[in-house]
Amino acid sequence: MLGRSSPPIMDAKLEPMSEKPVWAVGLMSGTSLDGIDAALLSTDGGHVVEPGPGLTVAYDPGFRDRVRACFGQQEAPPDVIRNLTDYHAQAVAALLDQADIPREHMAVVGFHGQTIHHDPGAGLTVQIGDGASLARQLGIPVVDQMRLADVATGGQGAPLAPAFHAAMASPYRGQPCGFLNMGGVANITYVPPGTGPDYPDPVAFDTGPGNALIDDWVRRHTGHPFDQDGKLAASGTVDRTVLDSLLAHPYFAQPYPKSADRDDFASDVINDLSPADGAATLVALTVESIGRGIDALPRQPAVWWASGGGRHNPQVMAGLHKRLAPAQVKPVEDIGWAGDMVEAWAFAYLAVRSLKGLPLSFPTTTGVRQAITGGRLYQPPGADP
Repeated sequence: MLGRSSPPIMDAKLEPMSEKPVWAVGLMSGTSLDGIDAALLSTDGGHVVEPGPGLTVAYDPGFRDRVRACFGQQEAPPDVIRNLTDYHAQAVAALLDQADIPREHMAVVGFHGQTIHHDPGAGLTVQIGDGASLARQLGIPVVDQMRLADVATGGQGAPLAPAFHAAMASPYRGQPCGFLNMGGVANITYVPPGTGPDYPDPVAFDTGPGNALIDDWVRRHTGHPFDQDGKLAASGTVDRTVLDSLLAHPYFAQPYPKSADRDDFASDVINDLSPADGAATLVALTVESIGRGIDALPRQPAVWWASGGGRHNPQVMAGLHKRLAPAQVKPVEDIGWAGDMVEAWAFAYLAVRSLKGLPLSFPTTTGVRQAITGGRLYQPPGADP
C-alpha cells in the first residue's frame, strides 16, 4: 500500500474524464516468474484518484518450472493455462478479502497474463491465460490481451506501463521525470517536461535484460531462485571481455522505440565463468545496458525512480548509482509508491482505459503508427451486455 494518499493526477494529452472514478484490479505476472502481483486502483481512466493496496501470490515451484518450460513457445498446454488462470483468480479473491471490498464494487480486472514469447518483429506476442474463465470465476468483467492490437498495427507491444507512469508523473510535469522498471526485462519511461494540453507523450522502451539472466544463472548454479542481497555477484569479478561480447548484441545499438524478450540476450559466451564471476558480469550487463538506453534520451531527469525486483539487488542499484551519476536512482517507495505493485496498478489503469476506448500505447512508447487502444473484454455470466 502507498505510504501516503496520492492527489488526483491527470494523464498526458487526455481531457479529464467526466464520469466518476471506478475501482479496478490489476494483475501482473512478469517473466521473472516471482508470482502474481494484484493491486487495486481507483481511476476514471485519466486521473489516478487513488492507488490502493496490493499483494503478491507466489507460484508453486513445480508450477513455476512448468511455465518456464513454455518460454519461447507460441502456445502452452491447456492445463498450464487453466492452472495459471486459477492462480490469478485466487490472487484477486485474496486481495478483495484483504481489502474488505465486495466484488460487485469492481468495474474491471486488468489481466496481463503470462508472457511466454515476444517477437514483435514477427508480429507476435504471446500472453497465456483464459480471460473468459477468469471473468466466470470472479463474477467481474475482465480485460486481457492488451498488447495484441499494438503489435498487429506495427507496434512493439511493450512497454505498456508508460501511460500510467505519465499519469502518476503529472504533478511534476514542469520537469523531466524518469521511471526505471527492472523485471525480467528492464525498461524505462521518460516523461518530458511540459504543461497544459501540449503535455508531450512519454518516451519508453526496453533497455535489455533486467533480472531474468541473473536469476537464471543463479538458479542454475546454486538452486536458489535469485541472488539474495546480491551476495553472489558481490563475491565475483566482472569479466570485461565477456561483458564486451554481451554488449555487442545488436539490440543495444537499435534506436528506440524497441522491446525485447527475456531470452533475447542468452549467450554461451558466459558459460565458462565461475558462478560468482558470471553473476557479477550479468549485473554489469544489466547496469550498462540501462545506462546506454538512458544516454540516448534527449534530456536527463535528476532522478530515476526504480520499481520491480531489480531495485532489491544492492549490486544492481550500486552499479546504477555510479553509471548514471549525477542523476540519482531511488526506489519509488521514496515518493510513496509500492514498488512491487507499479505494473499491477498500470494494468488496472489500462483496463479502465480499454473500457473507455482510450489509448494504451503511443508512437513514442511502442512505435505504433498512431495512439491506439486495445484489450479484449469478457463479461461474467449474467452481466448486462
